[in-house]
Amino acid sequence: MPNFDPVRLEVFKHLFASVAEEMGMVLRRTGYSPNIKERRDFSCAIFDQAGRMIAQAAHIPVHLGSMPLSVDAGIKAFEFSPGDVVILNDPFRGGTHLPDITLITPVFIDHGQDVLGFSANRAHHSDVGGMTPGSMPLSHELYQEGVIIPPLKLIEGGEINQGLFDLLLANVRTPDEREGDIRAQIAANQRGVTRMGELVARYGRQQIEKYMSGLLEYAERMTRRLIEGIPDGVYRYHDFMDDDGMDPEPAKIAVEITIQGDEAVIDFAGTSPQRRGSINAVYAITLSATQYVFRTLIGMDIPSNSGCLAPIKVIAPEGSLVNARSPAAVAGGNVETSQRIVDVLLGALAKACPERVPAASQGTMNNLTIGGWDSKRDRPFAYYETVGGGMGACPGMDGADAIHTHMTNTMNTPIEALEYTYPFRIRRYEIRRGSGGEGRYRGGNGIIREIELLENSQVTILSERRRFEPYGLEGGDPGLPGRNILISDGEERELPGKVSCEVNAGDIISLQTPGGGGYGERSKRR
Repeated sequence: MPNFDPVRLEVFKHLFASVAEEMGMVLRRTGYSPNIKERRDFSCAIFDQAGRMIAQAAHIPVHLGSMPLSVDAGIKAFEFSPGDVVILNDPFRGGTHLPDITLITPVFIDHGQDVLGFSANRAHHSDVGGMTPGSMPLSHELYQEGVIIPPLKLIEGGEINQGLFDLLLANVRTPDEREGDIRAQIAANQRGVTRMGELVARYGRQQIEKYMSGLLEYAERMTRRLIEGIPDGVYRYHDFMDDDGMDPEPAKIAVEITIQGDEAVIDFAGTSPQRRGSINAVYAITLSATQYVFRTLIGMDIPSNSGCLAPIKVIAPEGSLVNARSPAAVAGGNVETSQRIVDVLLGALAKACPERVPAASQGTMNNLTIGGWDSKRDRPFAYYETVGGGMGACPGMDGADAIHTHMTNTMNTPIEALEYTYPFRIRRYEIRRGSGGEGRYRGGNGIIREIELLENSQVTILSERRRFEPYGLEGGDPGLPGRNILISDGEERELPGKVSCEVNAGDIISLQTPGGGGYGERSKRR
């Protein structure tokens, strides 16, 4: 093992992370849509020559853990030249679901002779075509969810492939937004290329590559130390998805975690086969959720990079809900099934190290898409948002209210931005009091968000934890399940957790999101 100076290792950890953070700032400030500018539904990272993630910004966990597989797909598909940019969103080639579009840009050094690594980002686009506005439909095959982009060179040698760009924009409902957001992604990657070039000029290629490797080894070493601190044994847990939006039967996610020394085997045998509806997760999502869970348990400010997964083996049966085969529908797998995978992993680890594991958080992203024709602005619109909920109580601390948890790390779109951009009026936006589970430490409360539609619209909701509530731990009560309600002419109608329907102007969509589970017996609350 090379001799790494611990001080310089820490310096380079922050240098690489700052490059990814600055990429994110560029993307947010130059993005066109509220989904990028306001919700910050994107992620940025730096990779080495082999496609291993070296540093990431504090963005979206489900993006970051899966992005290395997209970068690997790009590397395998092309020989890179200076000025190239590869675009892809194919879930079965490292992507997550079709709205998440990834751009990969090589970092060349030595006057364009050698590749040092890659800058990459992934952004959720609020429409990429498909059968319903927002591209998060109740689909039963991938082709219904939008335009599928295999690894392709969007820019080659500095020249944009205008034919490809035009083809993509011709297959979406809001081409101006998509063009603006993709150009912002190009700019963000270029900032990463520029900053990495400056680091090479300052410290030299040898030092940069040495500490890239050093950070990978450091993350692996700390993950092994975490696993060593967990008692050897086999820990099992299972939970259920409410349904798949087409068939009412719940879908089981089961895990068996084997801890032996400083290594872990995560086996999802016993998980339901892939479903007809769109809750199927690709392997990249399962890998991402696993990395996230073990990374959070470390509890130290170590780099989140590919080294974290080195001592962890993930077994996900092909054709199952957590490793679906193409062309399965996957729109909800990224946003909903990823959350349940986290709940199941934490439920198993709670048996091994209960002092480290919180109760279940809301366990859903409460996906809401609305689209139609905006007569005032004389243009189509497509809106997408995830809504926060309650965080599970921790050992020693109440859960936070009204917050995004686990595999999402976005912000809610401000009311002013929503009403300025879309034909909406926000009628209610508040904490859902009493929805958190009771216990020695209470679970966090969810959110009530009500949107009045000012135009006839197509509304799609993909949500979970409407039937199976978020669990409590150590005697704590579960959080309240969520509710979806349509208010029309003053009458309330309960909507399923997954639904797509035509809604009239003047109707109100009310999302009441789940609370988090409580921790410990309520009789012991001070």
